[in-house]
Amino acid sequence: MSSKARASKRQRPRSVAAPASVIRALEWRGGIDGSLRLLQQTMLPEKVAFLDIEDVDETVRAIRRLDVRGAPAIGCAAAYGVVLGLRASKARTTRAFLRDLDRVREKLAASRPTAVNLFWALDRMDRVARSLDFEAMGRDAILERLLDEARAIHAEDEELCRAIGEHGASLLESGATVLTHCNAGALATGGLGTALAVIYRAAEAGKRVRVFADETRPLLQGARLTSWELKRAGIDVTVICDNAAAAIMATEKVDHVVVGADRIALNGDVANKIGTYGLAILAHAHRIPFWVAAPTTTFDRRLRTGKEIPIESRAEDEIKSGLGRRTVPRDVSVRNPAFDVTPSKYIAGIITERGIIRAPYERNIRRLLAEVAPDELAPSPRSRRKKA
Repeated sequence: MSSKARASKRQRPRSVAAPASVIRALEWRGGIDGSLRLLQQTMLPEKVAFLDIEDVDETVRAIRRLDVRGAPAIGCAAAYGVVLGLRASKARTTRAFLRDLDRVREKLAASRPTAVNLFWALDRMDRVARSLDFEAMGRDAILERLLDEARAIHAEDEELCRAIGEHGASLLESGATVLTHCNAGALATGGLGTALAVIYRAAEAGKRVRVFADETRPLLQGARLTSWELKRAGIDVTVICDNAAAAIMATEKVDHVVVGADRIALNGDVANKIGTYGLAILAHAHRIPFWVAAPTTTFDRRLRTGKEIPIESRAEDEIKSGLGRRTVPRDVSVRNPAFDVTPSKYIAGIITERGIIRAPYERNIRRLLAEVAPDELAPSPRSRRKKA
């Protein structure tokens, strides 16, 4: 693990240019009276469409519908959502404004329980809002400051993604075949992605990389999103059914498995899209290194092990009618966990913007987090501020 600390985030990073072929998942358009533009990911790959969001309730709906998804992108969207929510405030006193802030925060916090970046972004926006003098500055000046903070969160994520990609690309030899699960690319972040940033940076360095993308049931993020994104970027990609992964590992050349993460506990246990745990076991059985790519904002310093990570359950119809027609009888029950937890013993390393963490995980994760300013780390949802 690299012990070299990056420049303090107090110095606002410049936006990092992504390759022209990498599409942006979200952007803010205009000033405080502007809107949040989201790539409508539920329409892909058949149609490229955008949503222009102008209020916090629609931001919450877009996150729940998965129009915007991926832990870092959700965090960025939530930061902009705070601006949208407070823009509707009619408060004339600091106390009333902070009540509105709490209401906006609670709405956004309830949208997705597992993605820790959501809570980290909300906590950061909350701290900034509470540090300002509402009665001296006025609503518009505070909104300008909060919009600056949301833009900074977005720009920092771009920078983190590129750094993760650079560290991870060093693991891939030219001609490598990578298997990935779900979507951890530009569509899931404010930049190049996490897992896919590793592939993009390797390709930019002139390495030939081939990718197998799990289709990722039940919502097919790998088939719909990862393959679309990689193909658009000129990467050799092949989609496989989730249950074909073992056969592909046994019969084809697979050199690495690289996935993203929605939350990481202090012992290195990783919550990611459902199916990741099984994939890690398969990689272990076939002696294929299993890498997790995630920024330090994805570590939850309050959770000792993955057993404490809250797992979101989603609607039964995503499985019963997920492919446009009913595939499960109406009177049959369904369980639809959105995530699972991969024990750290199956993980070869965690690729962060500060370097690659390897076992022993708890010691090395604590050492890494000790280098990071406390307000740059994610809070646990249980630590959310109570309403005033």
